[in-house]
Amino acid sequence: MKIAIFGAGSIGAYVGGALLASGADVVLIGRARMQASVARHGLTLTDLNGHRHQLTPDQVPYTQDPAALATADLILVTVKSADTPAAAQAIGAYARTTATVLSLQNGIGNADTLREALPGWTVLAGMVPFNVVQLPEGCLHRGTEGEMAVEASPALAPWHAAFKAARVPLLEHADFAAVQWGKLLLNLNNPVNALSGLPLKAELSQRAYRRCLALLIDEARAVLRVAGIRPAKVARVGPGLLPTLLRLPDALFTRVAATMLRIDPQARSSMWEDLQAGRRTEVDYLNGAVVKLAQPLGLKAPANERLVALMRAAEAGTQPALSGTALWQALTR
Repeated sequence: MKIAIFGAGSIGAYVGGALLASGADVVLIGRARMQASVARHGLTLTDLNGHRHQLTPDQVPYTQDPAALATADLILVTVKSADTPAAAQAIGAYARTTATVLSLQNGIGNADTLREALPGWTVLAGMVPFNVVQLPEGCLHRGTEGEMAVEASPALAPWHAAFKAARVPLLEHADFAAVQWGKLLLNLNNPVNALSGLPLKAELSQRAYRRCLALLIDEARAVLRVAGIRPAKVARVGPGLLPTLLRLPDALFTRVAATMLRIDPQARSSMWEDLQAGRRTEVDYLNGAVVKLAQPLGLKAPANERLVALMRAAEAGTQPALSGTALWQALTR
């Protein structure tokens, strides 16, 4: 049985590489830049626990041609959220209707977009909690912990052994919407990290940035309460306690929430990588999703709305990196 990774950038290539290393039959489909890197260096997978696996270029089937979807039994969609409609169109054009489609994307609603475009297909939602950073010479480094969560479905039964062998097990959840919103609350830090210009560990070690994240989370939780959505606990600390911990002074936070700082010093958010590469970020699908949910409820989410505007300015190259104090002032002015 064959697995296709559609949108094999940092996350997709890491998951695909891990599956290949464990003996799974995988094809990676992505952009020319990643294809050129794989052709030159292959893939080297490392993580914060010291695991390392190297794949030579000939061991990594990588193509830009979506026609490679034709032989897939499982399609992992890892494209950026804005590219989901185009991905659905390509899947509909090239893949078999018997293939299971699993969205492993940030934000809310990507699986719904795929379902609307692919009626009759088995389309499932999923979530990758860990961070992957691209390093020189084809190295993909997993800098944080976490296991992949997926929408519960009998269609995934044949695949669990392969993902477990690859050290990326799939954890099924019946109420996956709650999991997605729980993950989104954590991902509200992505633009904070991008605007800080710092690695994740350095950013989260500063109370000024953590206060900004706590503000964004509290605002989002207030909207979710009115919407009747209870976000799931997807990290060691639940959504209710998290803002309180984030606001602790640095010395106390370091002791009380040490597991939150168990991050590789070189790890950064994917949104920071998008800014460096000149790509449009996914802020509309993270902080923007909070703003969108608030509007029909007659609510506002001003801090998240301002952060979206700051990221738009950063994408345009007109917003320099911000200190934690400057970002707080921008969010609360």
